[in-house]
Amino acid sequence: MGGVTSSIAAKFAFFPPSPPSYRLIADDSCAGKLVIPEVPRRDDVDVLKLRTRRGNDIVAVHVKHPRASATLLYSHGNAADLGQMFPLFVELSLRLRVNLLGYDYSGYGQSTGKPTECNTYADIDAAYQCLKEQYGVKDEQLILYGQSVGSGPTLDLASRLPNLRGVVLHSPILSGLRVLYPAKRTYWFDIYKNIDKIGMVNCPVLVIHGTADEVVDCSHGKQLWELCKEKYEPLWLSGGGHSNLELYPEFIKHLKKFVITIGKSKATNGSKKHMVDSDSQSKPSEVGTSDTFELGADPPEVSRNSLDSRLEKSKKSNKPEKSRMSTDHVDRFRRRKGLVW
Repeated sequence: MGGVTSSIAAKFAFFPPSPPSYRLIADDSCAGKLVIPEVPRRDDVDVLKLRTRRGNDIVAVHVKHPRASATLLYSHGNAADLGQMFPLFVELSLRLRVNLLGYDYSGYGQSTGKPTECNTYADIDAAYQCLKEQYGVKDEQLILYGQSVGSGPTLDLASRLPNLRGVVLHSPILSGLRVLYPAKRTYWFDIYKNIDKIGMVNCPVLVIHGTADEVVDCSHGKQLWELCKEKYEPLWLSGGGHSNLELYPEFIKHLKKFVITIGKSKATNGSKKHMVDSDSQSKPSEVGTSDTFELGADPPEVSRNSLDSRLEKSKKSNKPEKSRMSTDHVDRFRRRKGLVW
């Protein structure tokens, strides 16, 4: 049973867009500078190619803000690549006043290799080293942001860095196996064991999750938040799904508040004012009417999502939750277009 479940989890863990949404070319007019022709060229954006310790070359983009208060290292969701995420990265940098480094996992976009759990850990480590060595970013200035499956590499790195400024978990998973069915314990063959790593994170953690998420149940985010050492006020978006949280006005408002609060906390030697009691956060946050999050001029819809848009089209509003299932449903599971998280 364990071997079957493990192979299912591994098979359905990664869905890189095919074909990739972008190309990577060297601009001879700019001394061979790397550019992505499918996105607007900007002076404040560097396109990079990074070598990982596992021998893969991954593509990354670094978006600069002239008055940045921090740097965000963004690990995107499962069925997106840099070409699709680029408008969101630029908008987040602008709204939050941060520098932002986003990267593609091995086997995604124009990154070489294959997407595996171990490769994603090496990928985020390469991005982290780039920030330290090329841009001079210190751990105290760094916020790690993991969306959906990106919560895996994010928490792996965060568990090894004691002096981070903060961590954001956006629709996170407890573990790969727990997305398939509610396991009572962690098995050796499981992937992305976030439930076992969250307790080793020593900085403030913000969890954002939609209460109507049909891919990764909101209980994943709530349990991870309960296990945090240093809790920040979470955001449970009432009615929010897995791929549309950026469209809620409260999303950018709460994220901005988090960035500002932990920045002030760091400046005052670790004030704990952002800590909250779990009892005060039992109710979902309500959507506000200001700070509406918009992405430039007519970006493609998928640029705001980290999921294959085909998944949303295939769902029905009255369809029962199927993100968790036992191995006796393997045949039905395989008939689906794919579980994307």
